[in-house]
Amino acid sequence: MPIRLPRLNLVDTFLRLLGGGIVAIAVIGSILTIAGGRFGVAEWQSFVAAGLALGSVYALIALGYTLVYGVLFMINFAHGEVFMWGTFTAYFAATGLENAGMFESNPVVALLLTLAVAMTVSMCVAIGLERVAYRPLRNAPRLVPLITAIGASLFLQYTARGFYGSGVRSYPEFHLFEGDINLGFMVVDMRDVLVVVAALVLMTALYLFIERTRTGRAMRAVAEDKDVAAMMGINVDRIIVITFAIGGLLAGAAGILYIFIFNQVQFYMGFLPGIKAFTAAVLGGIGNVIGAALGGLILGVLEQVGPNLILTGFNIPSPNQLKDVIAFTVLVLVLIFRPNGLLGRKENV
Repeated sequence: MPIRLPRLNLVDTFLRLLGGGIVAIAVIGSILTIAGGRFGVAEWQSFVAAGLALGSVYALIALGYTLVYGVLFMINFAHGEVFMWGTFTAYFAATGLENAGMFESNPVVALLLTLAVAMTVSMCVAIGLERVAYRPLRNAPRLVPLITAIGASLFLQYTARGFYGSGVRSYPEFHLFEGDINLGFMVVDMRDVLVVVAALVLMTALYLFIERTRTGRAMRAVAEDKDVAAMMGINVDRIIVITFAIGGLLAGAAGILYIFIFNQVQFYMGFLPGIKAFTAAVLGGIGNVIGAALGGLILGVLEQVGPNLILTGFNIPSPNQLKDVIAFTVLVLVLIFRPNGLLGRKENV
């Protein structure tokens, strides 16, 4: 009996050609760049290290998206502004500590206090969002909370502009973390190492919390079925609030790690990291904690390595200015070819 191959319609054919074309461009550009010897080993190592640091920030923010989606099956598009509020507010705490001489006399204490302010503010904003914007719409169609999230994002942006102004502000320098570290096989910036290690510690703590604690088991139960979880005696509202609080704490921590990389804050700073963290969550499989962490690290490395590896071979000037194109191309390709993500389950789509 002859084997019948599945018939491809015009859209499927176009998408496969599009994906093949993008892969071909990436391969050709990479070959041209490597053959041209544009960068040495040390430069590639620095790209990867910077990518891991940036990806660690994306991963922490992405965990907030994936936790909320896992419990409520909604995308909290205001999460980037949760990240922004903690980071921007902590700037004033850091400036006050610098004026008091804490950055010189007790830099570790100054960093921990700044981190505490950022995490606390982001947590409070996240809890407020859940209570005011999302809880009344708990049983509404999915499109309604989505639109509300976009509105909440704009509200938080321009409220921050009203409180803090529209200018760009620079954090005080943490001189304790300047310099390089020799890892034996490569030399990396101490700040990149700090960001990656701190993010890994936080991600591991979150994983252990979800897997080993009673509250974590309750979160997983609510994610599976809210009604059954409520019948088993779980306070669903409390678990949802805890989920938003944890996402806010991680976003605040990500904000302080972010300033080790970019060192500047403004009221609009949450938009791009928020969208890229959402991309990372989708890439890893939204709703999956390990997937979100993995997606963030992969996206960060792609952003730092991709433009130099692919675009330099085509003699495109300033390829790093096009790194955002890499992120959004990844988002489009994942949504087209693997909407479940790397580790996502089918029912999460």
